[in-house]
Amino acid sequence: MRRRPTRVPSLLTALAVVGALTAAAVPGSGPDADPAAAARGSGPPPKSPVAVGSGGAVASVDPDASAAGIEVLRRGGNAVDAAVATAAALGVTEPYSAGVGGGGYFVHYDARTGRVHTLDGRERAPLTADADLFLEDGEPIPFEDAVTSGLSVGTPGTPATWEEALDRWGTTSLRTALRPAERLARDGFTVDGTFRQQTADNEDRFRDFPASAELFLPGGKLPKVGATFRNPDLARTYQRLARDGADALYEGELGRDVVRTVRKPPVAPGADREVRPGDLRRADLRDYRVRDQKPTRIDYRGLDVYGMAPSSSGGTTVGEALNILERYEPRAGTRRTDTRSRDALHRYLEASRIAFADRGRWVGDPEHEDVPTRGLLSQRFADARGCLIQDDKALTSPLAPGDPRHPERCGTYGKAAPLTYEGESTTHLTTADRWGNVVSYTLTIEQTGGSGITVPDRGFLLNNELTDFSFAPADPDVPDPNLPGPGKRPRSSMSPTIVLKDGEPAFALGSPGGSTIITTVLQTLLHHVDGGLPLHEAIAAPRASQRNAAETELEPGLWDSPVRAELEALGHRFKANPEIGAATGVQRLSDGRWLAAAEKDRRGGGSARVVHPRR
Repeated sequence: MRRRPTRVPSLLTALAVVGALTAAAVPGSGPDADPAAAARGSGPPPKSPVAVGSGGAVASVDPDASAAGIEVLRRGGNAVDAAVATAAALGVTEPYSAGVGGGGYFVHYDARTGRVHTLDGRERAPLTADADLFLEDGEPIPFEDAVTSGLSVGTPGTPATWEEALDRWGTTSLRTALRPAERLARDGFTVDGTFRQQTADNEDRFRDFPASAELFLPGGKLPKVGATFRNPDLARTYQRLARDGADALYEGELGRDVVRTVRKPPVAPGADREVRPGDLRRADLRDYRVRDQKPTRIDYRGLDVYGMAPSSSGGTTVGEALNILERYEPRAGTRRTDTRSRDALHRYLEASRIAFADRGRWVGDPEHEDVPTRGLLSQRFADARGCLIQDDKALTSPLAPGDPRHPERCGTYGKAAPLTYEGESTTHLTTADRWGNVVSYTLTIEQTGGSGITVPDRGFLLNNELTDFSFAPADPDVPDPNLPGPGKRPRSSMSPTIVLKDGEPAFALGSPGGSTIITTVLQTLLHHVDGGLPLHEAIAAPRASQRNAAETELEPGLWDSPVRAELEALGHRFKANPEIGAATGVQRLSDGRWLAAAEKDRRGGGSARVVHPRR
């Protein structure tokens, strides 16, 4: 019997502003629009940043993908079935962010058992890789050369994640879950301004690979806004996965083609780009396994916050920062705080700075590194580190880490570890169903367009995920847990999160954005829980991202605010960032209905949908 959810205090105003928030998706206009498409009246499904109703919910960055998940829920599927269907559709409409050639992290709340489970579907380095993977003549190769290469391609984990999730918690087959995405790839979707711009950003790279140029530059030109974009090769790939399961990649012909493409990237004749081959082998595919592991968990103001454990740094870093902030008001039963005030922002930035310092020193792949996960999440360690925060003065970065094995009040341990680059082209989806199951799933191919290399005749791009490794130790005196190694997973910042209240789902969220994922999830959670903002308002609020760097990144809403000068007076330094993250989430309301939430503006706005909308 399904238990009735308990409403968390921060949801009290959730319904008051729902009716005012709607955003229609408009097929393209302007000089890049396709007039023929406009005349046909074609376009994607309606798009809104918030939806309330019953029967289940889906939130993603794309209306076609959210529609695929809703279709599965309407046919009786559960949140896991819908998550796989939505993710597969994102592989069609968001091919520069995610797809068959990538990986990700899957967090699931099981309403039957009341437990949270996670799957680590992160890409792995080849079994032949070592710490010198990105070194030539003892020096790191240029980053831009590594990005567009077979060298950067890790063993994909996405198909295995889909199959494992469905086998464990789903109610339908992979064949059924892939059906909406297969149809979408075959029949096509409407090109929007974001898709065209991302294609333009990759145009030079795509032209150097015939398969990428043929797919993404039809007729040798950028796709027009409003045009219909089809991917018949991907439709056939989904048909093969539907027929043979994930073994089509890990044991079969798809895997053969992936390995061939990595080991001998098909570069266009006359291209002057040096494209290094990788050493991915069939053995790497056969050896790949999704890792079933315990989630991270911390208590924050009476809520149980579950996240992704290493190889992701998301759960430990968000968790440590929340533990540091637990000492500040409001506490349970007291008033809310203005999370956009000087004091609240200062403490948020400092907690994030400290947690990132510890992340850089301690977090890597636990199958290869001794990661003190329990210590990083202990309240004792958070209290020892939190004493560094002064209300009248900002800390200076790079800040040295602490030692979670032996916490000392205001203590540091060795030198600061530098922040490594992580590509921002990732995507996140959240789903829920009528039984109370919830999924928070972040998936990626690394930066926008991944490696830039499309597998010929297969319709999907390969990841460049191995560039998330440190190419070389930045300082020989600072141990680096994120150097490459055989079969090793690179550290990630993906932070799919599920929050429970009294054992029941309260809300779930996540975001793309490279290392800014952590700060996006952390700040959104603080706006919602401490600030009392409804989830969709918490997602829409302007963001700041401090990642143990000399400067904090600010979106325009904070850059142009008087609070910037107030924070600068404390010693904070800032640089502008036009857009940080692109979050989605779901929350359970007191009457049992779901609220789905997505971005109002970022990445062109997201798509929140429910099975039976509020009437």
